[in-house]
Amino acid sequence: MSQDIRKLLEGWDYEPDEIVVRIIPGDDGRDKIQMRVDLGLLQMEMDGRPDGTRPEGRESWLDYYEEQQRAHEAARTDAPFALEDEDCYRLWREGVQYYHRYLSLWHLKLYDRCARDTARNMRLFAFVRQHARTDRNKFQFDQWRPYVTMMHARAVATPLVEKGEFTEALQAVETGIEGIRRFLEEHRQSHRADECLELKNLEQWRDEVMAEADRAGKGEPARSLLLLQQRLRQAVADERFEEAARLRDEIRRLSG
Repeated sequence: MSQDIRKLLEGWDYEPDEIVVRIIPGDDGRDKIQMRVDLGLLQMEMDGRPDGTRPEGRESWLDYYEEQQRAHEAARTDAPFALEDEDCYRLWREGVQYYHRYLSLWHLKLYDRCARDTARNMRLFAFVRQHARTDRNKFQFDQWRPYVTMMHARAVATPLVEKGEFTEALQAVETGIEGIRRFLEEHRQSHRADECLELKNLEQWRDEVMAEADRAGKGEPARSLLLLQQRLRQAVADERFEEAARLRDEIRRLSG
């Protein structure tokens, strides 16, 4: 059997300015995702780790290290759990696999799976942020948080907009906006919010969704939700936590 992949690529040209992906049936009976790249293709599983492997018998390296961290904490040792350079390297390579897949899933309009994978990488960033031994490793991951936050918000909100559930969609968008603003605050970059492309993208899209809600005659509940979220932000900033808790309850009620 020939190992030359040229026949697989016939009629499926690489487009430098586009994400070219497709779903194909696998020999094992499960669908696979294929992404066209300049030198061939990437093939990924639909579920689990994209390359189909199970490191140390776990679904992913992230699952493995989370288990190690829990065992370490249960042992009540004096030294804190820490991720070394090699650990972070494994997690980084794995995170890139999930990036390729959630990008493919977005272009295939499989938004629920895209939201699953973006949420997974956000969990990865939080884990490394908490446990990596060096700041260099922490920032290597965390610098991508605004982008993944934006992608997650869009993956969650897009199907809601398509179904006309504008209040719930705007809740997801606003959560993404808050997540990016929190990132800027943590890195002392709030003064550069106007330069953050991911933040501008979500804020612009929020306005577009709001306009679409108005055209559909569903703008008033959505506008009320946005007003409550703005008041919540201010209450948290002013450390009025009792009022913030009340506003959160009201937002949950309004968003169903």
